Amino acid sequence: MCIRSVEGLRRASALAAFAAAWMGVAAPAGAQGYPSRFDFGATATPEEVAAVAIAIPPDGKGLPPGRGTYEQGKETYANACAACHGDDLMGVTGLRDMPRGAQLRLVGGRGTLTQQRPIVTVESYWPYATTLFDYVRRAMPFQSPGILSVDEIYAVCAYILTEANIIDKTTALDAETLPKVQMPNREGFIHDPRPEIFK
Repeated sequence: MCIRSVEGLRRASALAAFAAAWMGVAAPAGAQGYPSRFDFGATATPEEVAAVAIAIPPDGKGLPPGRGTYEQGKETYANACAACHGDDLMGVTGLRDMPRGAQLRLVGGRGTLTQQRPIVTVESYWPYATTLFDYVRRAMPFQSPGILSVDEIYAVCAYILTEANIIDKTTALDAETLPKVQMPNREGFIHDPRPEIFK
């Protein structure tokens, strides 16, 4: 036991000597003209921040003007979404470098979230319809996100929500109607009581 203590003391002394030597070398480096901080890039302008700060909360605040219907969404979905999500919204299997078909599924699965193998879809899991708009606008279609117009996004949302039997075919979606859609799993999440500090 005594031998280990002496060895540990020697190692600690050597480490302390190394740290002191390194600190002594680092201090002159700052004096040799190396910057204490680096000025990469430029401060983003308010316009640049606004272009990427497009998150849509559950209440729909910030939803852009526009409008979409089931029939319009059916056409947009066929052209921009069906290749991955399937004509029946059940997902396509066998896509290279993509999730399996069931993971691309958009509808079905109600009542399965408490089962051992839940079917997680927009219909069964997502608590707010505004999340669908937000996600489609940011990330879809997969091969070229951001190409859909606001009207096309509202329309695709109307199509998906109608096919999921959440709204009917006559419901047009816009900034006023979308946040009012009652998703089947609206009450399926536990509210986080901690205060929001990053607003």
